[in-house]
Amino acid sequence: MKVLGHKIELLAGLLLHDVTMAGLQELRFPEEKPLLRGQDATELENSDAFLSAVDTDWKEHDIETPYGLLHVVIRGSPKGNRPAILTYHDVGLNHKLCFNTFFNFEDMQEITKHFVVCHVDAPGQQVGASQFPQGYQFPSMEQLAAMLPSVVQHFGFKYVIGIGVGAGAYVLAKFALIFPDLVEGLVLMNIDPNGKGWIDWAATKLSGLTSTLPDTVLSHLFSQEELVNNTELVQSYRQQIGNVVNQANLQLFWNMYNSRRDLDINRPGTVPNAKTLRCPVMLVVGDNAPAEDGVVECNSKLDPTTTTFLKMADSGGLPQVTQPGKLSEAFKYFLQGMGYMPSASMTRLARSRTASLTSASSVDGGRPQACTHSDSSEGLGQVNHTMEVSC
Repeated sequence: MKVLGHKIELLAGLLLHDVTMAGLQELRFPEEKPLLRGQDATELENSDAFLSAVDTDWKEHDIETPYGLLHVVIRGSPKGNRPAILTYHDVGLNHKLCFNTFFNFEDMQEITKHFVVCHVDAPGQQVGASQFPQGYQFPSMEQLAAMLPSVVQHFGFKYVIGIGVGAGAYVLAKFALIFPDLVEGLVLMNIDPNGKGWIDWAATKLSGLTSTLPDTVLSHLFSQEELVNNTELVQSYRQQIGNVVNQANLQLFWNMYNSRRDLDINRPGTVPNAKTLRCPVMLVVGDNAPAEDGVVECNSKLDPTTTTFLKMADSGGLPQVTQPGKLSEAFKYFLQGMGYMPSASMTRLARSRTASLTSASSVDGGRPQACTHSDSSEGLGQVNHTMEVSC
C-alpha cells in the first residue's frame, strides 16, 4: 500500500504528530499493555463482565424486516439532523461480546453522549435467542444488509455512522453500497471484501470436521499467535461463544458468512463505472490480526481521498477489546473530520491547534459535508486532517 503524504503515528502516551494527509492515511499505534482498564481477562469468564451499570439505559426492540425479526438495543433518541451510531458485530459474537468493552470505555462514553447509539444483533445471535426451527433459511449477507433500512425507518434516523467488525463490517459496507443516502460514515474493522474460494471453502469444511464450532470461530477472531500466547483472553471468549451464543444459530450465520460473495467494489478510475463506498471510511485492523490481508486489499479498492487506514500495533484481532482507548481516540478524530466533534468536546486532551482546524460545523449542527482540516481550501470535500494533539 502506498501512503500519500505523511504518516500519522500515535506514540506511547498517545502523541499524534502534526501531519497533512493528501489522501489516504495510515495510522500506527504502539503497544498499550493493559488489556482492559480496571479489568483483566479472567474477569471476562463471567458474562456480567461484559456489562456495566450503563446497560440500564438501553432499550430492547425486536423489529420486523423483510427477512425476519432483528433484535436491536438503543440508547438515546434522534436529535435534529445528527446521525445515529449503528453497530454490527462479527460472527461468533453479539453486540455485548463485541462492543461492550469499547462503548463502556470512558473516552467512548464522552463521544456517545452526543449521539443515539443503536446496536444490531444478527438474527438469532443475541443473548437468550431461541433456536431457529429445522429448515430455517438464514438470510444471505445481502439480505442482512437489506434488513437495516427497517431499523433506520423504525427509529426515524435520517442516516447513520456505522461501526462494524468482521462479518458485521461486510454487512455495513454492503448496506452503504445499496443505500448510500442512509450512511454518513463507516468504521470497518477486520473487513474482508473477498468471497471464499474453493480452497478456502475446503479448509473451512475440514476445520469444521476436526474442531468444535467455538474453536473454529476463534481462528477467525484471533491470529495463531494470539491463540497460543494470549490464553486468558482466548479462553474467556471460547467460554462466552460456547455458552452465550446459541450454537445452532451460530452455525447458520457462520455458514452464510463463509458463502459470501465478493463485495464488488473498485477504486474510482481503475475500471469503467467503478462502484465504491461514497462516504468517509475508517478501516481498522491490528497488525497481528488474521484479517490484515483482507483489510489491506479493501483499502486498495476505496477512494483514497475519503479513506483512513488505521493499523494498530499489538492489538490483535479484537482492537475494540484490547485497545479501546486508542480506538476511541481515533474515532473522535474521524468524527471531527466529518464536522461532528468540535475540539471543545475532547475534554481529556491537551491540544495545540491552529485556527484552520476549526470544524465546519458543531455536533449540534445539521448534516455536514466531509470537511477539510488543511491550511488551504484546495482539498474541500476531502477528509484531510492537520492536527497536533498530545495527552
